[in-house]
This record gives sequence, structure tokens and C-alpha cells, in this order.
Amino acid sequence: MAKRKDKNESANDQNNENNSEDNFGLPDIEYKPLDTETTGEPESESVTEAKEETVREAYTYKPQEESKSNAPIIIAVVIGLVLIVGAFLIYQYVYKPKADKEKRELAEKKRLDEQKRKDDEAARLARENEEAERKRLEAEAAAANAKPAVGTFETLTSRTGRYYVVIASAVDGDLISDYAKKLSAKGTSSKIIPPFGKWKFYRLTTSGDFDSYAAAQTSADSSKPEFGPGAWVIKY
Repeated sequence: MAKRKDKNESANDQNNENNSEDNFGLPDIEYKPLDTETTGEPESESVTEAKEETVREAYTYKPQEESKSNAPIIIAVVIGLVLIVGAFLIYQYVYKPKADKEKRELAEKKRLDEQKRKDDEAARLARENEEAERKRLEAEAAAANAKPAVGTFETLTSRTGRYYVVIASAVDGDLISDYAKKLSAKGTSSKIIPPFGKWKFYRLTTSGDFDSYAAAQTSADSSKPEFGPGAWVIKY
């Protein structure tokens, strides 16, 4: 008995040593499976996994959605205002002054062109007047230097029934002849009408004769600057 007891004790000691090595010298703890809340039986593996999945879903992190920012709209509005203000400033201080300057320059150019045209026209008229005056003076000088043509005069001996322009009259026929000679020396021809009817006057007329009183009167009017206002019409 003593030997068996010793053997059993030796076996127990050996088992205790082995258990001590497995437990790392810690005291033994009695393990009991967890009971479920409802049945008190240990949970199956599928139930455990389902609970774990539920827990993970319950504690899954969902980032909070940020509220949409109005910054892009504000930036767009600011940029639009800046562009509008910039365009207005460019128009007001760059484009408009340039356009006004171009208008002033165009108006000044038109004024200068118009003034030049007027000056050219005035110069042209002045040259034409100078040329006309020069020609007139040359003609007068040529007429003064030229020998005047000798006119003729004649005495009518019978009545013709035509109209004449009388430029002088006198009782003395010699006075009328002398006046006719003076006109002839200047190149003017004339005619002498002797007294006829109840009139005792000699009449000196221009060289022309007319078939109507109106034609003769027209010639008399044109002769007045040369022979004086006393020119008149007579039928002989």
C-alpha cells in the first residue's frame, strides 16, 4: 500500500509539474461557456458572427456630409463685377478719350480741308481777275497805240422811209459836217439828213438804218453811253 501510494503521489506530482508548465505557474481557472441571455445555453458560432456583424454595422463610421459651400458662386459674382468695372473703366478712360480725340482730329482735318479749298478757290479767282485785268490793260494799250480806222459819212439826198438814230442836230450844216468829220477820224461812220418838211435842221445819225421804230429805239438806247442821253429816233 505504501508503495502504491508513493507511485500515485509521484504520478500526481508529475502531472502537477506538467500542468504548472502549461499554466506558466498561474492558478487554474475553471472555464465555463457563456450562457445566452434567453436560453442560458452557449451561443452557436453563427449567432456570434451575426452579433459581431450587427455590432460592426452599428459602429460603422460614416463621415458627416459637408454642407455645400457658396464660395464658387461668390467668387463668380466677384469676378463678374471686376470684369464689368474693368470694362467700364477701359471704356471711360481709354476707348472714349481715344474716340473723342479721333473725332476732334477728323473735325479739324475737315476744317483745314475746307479752309484750303476756300483759299485755293480765292487764289484761283484772284489769278483769273489778274489775268482779265492784264488782258484789258493790254487791249487798252494796243488800242491807244493803234492807228484808228477812218470812218465815213454821207449826206442822204432823198427820203427812204426807214428809221435812223439821231445823235446831233443843228441849223448850220457846216457844224454837222465838222462833227461828222471828227467821228470819222475816230473810226465812226455816220449819215447826214438834210432839212425836210417844216423842220430846218440838219441831223447827224449813226450809220445804221432800221425798218421799225422799235429796232431803231433799241439801237438808240445802246448808243447813249457813247453819244449821250440825247440820242433819239427819226423816220426819214
